[in-house]
Amino acid sequence: MAKINIKLVRSIIGKPENHRKTIKALGLRKVGQVVEKEDTPQIRGMIDQVDYMVEVIE
Repeated sequence: MAKINIKLVRSIIGKPENHRKTIKALGLRKVGQVVEKEDTPQIRGMIDQVDYMVEVIE
């Protein structure tokens, strides 16, 4: 399976609770942090939910 890198580009402060939980579930904590995840439909759905806060590096 392919891998994708996900970078947190905006803070989670003041965002809805479910968006904050999604960011934490992706393994992101700090702005600028990059994590590598499997490219699955579940991960893509999580990224789509918080697309305004993350950047995908393929």
